[in-house]
Amino acid sequence: MLCHDGFMADTAGRGAQVIEPGTVNAPEFPPGLEWLNTEAPLSIKGLRGKIVLLDFWTYCCINCMHVLEDLKRLERKYRDELVVIGVHSAKFDAEKHTDRIREAILRYSIDHPVVNDAEMRVWQEYAVRAWPTFMLIDPLGKVFGTHSGEQVFDLFDKVVSQMVQHYDAGGELRRGPLQNVSEASRVPDSLLSFPGKVLADESGGRLFIADSNHHRIVVASLQDGTVRQVIGGCEPGFADGTAEAARFCQPQGMALSAERLYVADTGNHAIRVVDLDGPAVSTLVGDGQQDTEWNSRPGPLENRRLNSPWDLHLAHGVLFVAMAGNHQIFGIDLDGGYMASHAGSGREDHVDGPLMAAALAQPSGLTSDGESLFVADSEVSSIRAVSLDPRGGHVRTVVGKGLFDFGDVDGTGQEVRLQHPLGVVHADGKLFVADTYNNKIKSIELPMLRAKAVAGSGEAGCSDGAASEARFNEPGGLSFAAGSLYVADTNNHAVRKVDVQTGAVSPWPLREAARLVPPRRALKTLPERSVRAGIVTVRVNAELPADRVIAHEASSGVTVRAGERAFPAVFRDGIAETSLEIGQDEILHVEAIIYYCGVGRTGACYCHNSTQVVPLRTDQAGPSEVALAFAVGA
Repeated sequence: MLCHDGFMADTAGRGAQVIEPGTVNAPEFPPGLEWLNTEAPLSIKGLRGKIVLLDFWTYCCINCMHVLEDLKRLERKYRDELVVIGVHSAKFDAEKHTDRIREAILRYSIDHPVVNDAEMRVWQEYAVRAWPTFMLIDPLGKVFGTHSGEQVFDLFDKVVSQMVQHYDAGGELRRGPLQNVSEASRVPDSLLSFPGKVLADESGGRLFIADSNHHRIVVASLQDGTVRQVIGGCEPGFADGTAEAARFCQPQGMALSAERLYVADTGNHAIRVVDLDGPAVSTLVGDGQQDTEWNSRPGPLENRRLNSPWDLHLAHGVLFVAMAGNHQIFGIDLDGGYMASHAGSGREDHVDGPLMAAALAQPSGLTSDGESLFVADSEVSSIRAVSLDPRGGHVRTVVGKGLFDFGDVDGTGQEVRLQHPLGVVHADGKLFVADTYNNKIKSIELPMLRAKAVAGSGEAGCSDGAASEARFNEPGGLSFAAGSLYVADTNNHAVRKVDVQTGAVSPWPLREAARLVPPRRALKTLPERSVRAGIVTVRVNAELPADRVIAHEASSGVTVRAGERAFPAVFRDGIAETSLEIGQDEILHVEAIIYYCGVGRTGACYCHNSTQVVPLRTDQAGPSEVALAFAVGA
């Protein structure tokens, strides 16, 4: 229900019948708040003449993630009339930090301005009670209406359309897009982009990486990180086919059976199957659209929709699915092609009991000891145990307590406090947990339920070394093989390795990184240069800041193109050099691909991929060399 004294829209979607101005002034943003995706703070007064939609969100919230695509559709349709502003009012302590909100903005590809409402001041001014909540403000600066929940496009499309007509007719609408400065323009491309999950295959010597924001699966050697296969493209989509043709959207958890890799294609609300012998991708269940009817009835896989599947686990011929959007665990009988809800009533809460009466809250990680399914139940900061056998099974809590009981406390059972854990794996009689917002890896001894930190200082960062000194940045997934944990260190765009005996953290660099080139290529045209006709040397210097170095295990280089001719060269000590013959005026395209890592941050590596266009004019008095510089990682 969206309403105010001059407007009502019902859930049947009939929309507004009469447009009348609001009567309550929209509260102004308090001074001193930090803003993102904009060069300067915004104000309600400065936005007069615009229709403003405030989105109160917190970046852990699955419902907040679901509405982002609707908001993008509204922004595209009403780019000249509507301004969307994200008001980030944090649930968890870790979410109050602007740097971590920036990472969430990049992870979710949010382009509109976002204000950090860390102390809930804007939240309180607007009397908000739930995430996500929307406040619609008219061009006169009055609160026009409010709505909480998902599925907002159709509702707001009708309302905004009528508002545009009404306020435009009165000359009160100021058209023209708001000029934002995207946070994405300020960061370099990385070889991996927010990897969400990893899956170690010890017998096959492989590590599968869900390269979530590059929308692909990377298969690498477990031993040395050599890239073996890349499945999917760097752009989001929903397509089956060969490894090159297939498309995913923010894939997360994976499960392996022989040479069949099952993938939770989270953004597509689907389960995909990769035939690794091909490799080729097909769809097991889902059609790319979110299940908005919360259909948990048992039945065949055909024509079924899912709701943000986040992780997978195979046990006893059943593919278990952490259905984060439904707050449930589903089971898929792979032989029978049949799916049914296995645990969770669908109500977001922390309630133990019989399987379907219990309540979960955004389950995001799965593992098993053969008898129980262990769940990283992220929104209640708990680890839950779910009976694998559906007959008379129960849900019980391993560690943790409730929806708003979180922190960083070691101990036993209910006295343990985690903060939004996203990953869990069973190994050596223990559970290992990616305690995501605490930036730590923890272990839980079974059956004593005793939890303690294994690795990570707790401070967000990226550094290797001893257990208590190493730093992670929101690790989201982990897997075990040969005495080591492999960690998807999500906000560091890296995979890290943890020795389970000592807790020591070491890098796990990818090799043959040329197969992982991100798609973005910056193009810059330089002023015309004069050169002497004949053999001309093109010398390229990679200019890196003092805290960055070229990754020597990768193939950094340049390609100089003159018409149909191509002249490659590799970087040695930061310089690449090649020669070609110039007989007349020519235009060179110099493309540089430079892989580099931060000093002391050897697990986090990046890719600079740009092209400089250099017009050449022949002049007998000109030099026989063209010197170029590429600023990298600035």
